[in-house]
Amino acid sequence: RQACAGFCIIVFFVLVAIFGPLIFPYDVTTNYAERFLPPSWEHPFGTDEMGRDIFRQLISGTGNVLQIAFYTGLITVAVGTLLGIISGYVGGIVDKLIQGFANIVLTIPSFPVFLMLAALFTIESPIELALALSAWSWAGLCRSVRAQVMSIRERDFIQICSVMRMSKFHIIVRELFPNIISYVLINFIVAVRNAITGSVGIMLLGLAAYDPTNWGSMLERARNIGLVNPKVVPLLLTPLLAIMLFQIGTVLLSNGMDEIMNPRLRVN
Repeated sequence: RQACAGFCIIVFFVLVAIFGPLIFPYDVTTNYAERFLPPSWEHPFGTDEMGRDIFRQLISGTGNVLQIAFYTGLITVAVGTLLGIISGYVGGIVDKLIQGFANIVLTIPSFPVFLMLAALFTIESPIELALALSAWSWAGLCRSVRAQVMSIRERDFIQICSVMRMSKFHIIVRELFPNIISYVLINFIVAVRNAITGSVGIMLLGLAAYDPTNWGSMLERARNIGLVNPKVVPLLLTPLLAIMLFQIGTVLLSNGMDEIMNPRLRVN
């Protein structure tokens, strides 16, 4: 039930990202005569400080936010899983080098680095933003996958493959990876969830190029206007509620999939 509920929420956001801009196109034209209008039938979430529709802004920015989250999850899982499998199965000096580098990454705080980067340049594309977020996300997954692989490689079926002199590539791809794919899939969902809040934070720091429809930009504008201003409440709450709903969807989906795929948690 958790997986179904989470999946429905995620699908809802994906459908909004794909078809929302076609049904509710966003007009960038400013109209100061309609600044801070309250919610109405014409403007379900009211208007912002420039008279633009907040509801259409949210829909327009959904695609960009989900794109960044998907790329971040994909890069994080690809790098973390690959290095974790190599580190756990090969061992020796390779394991020490990979884990040493992962430990260095884990000890570097991301917030001060992002602040320094924001003063030097601006990220323009979703891929670049995903790379920046993934740079601090893969190390933890790498260590977890390494522990999983080190446990699996001692089992009888892996030992039999080694005795039969099967190639390491065959053992990794055909024997090891299928046994951790459920764990990797759940971590992909978690990485996507974390990327949503991470991308909003980077947008607030000014590291990413300004996009008025991005959920982080909407929060930044609400902060600049003044959070004590009652007229800014729709602009502030709309992206916050969208982020919360997406987070709930990913949490339910990851928990549900863990219960489905993990025999110890499965309910008969």
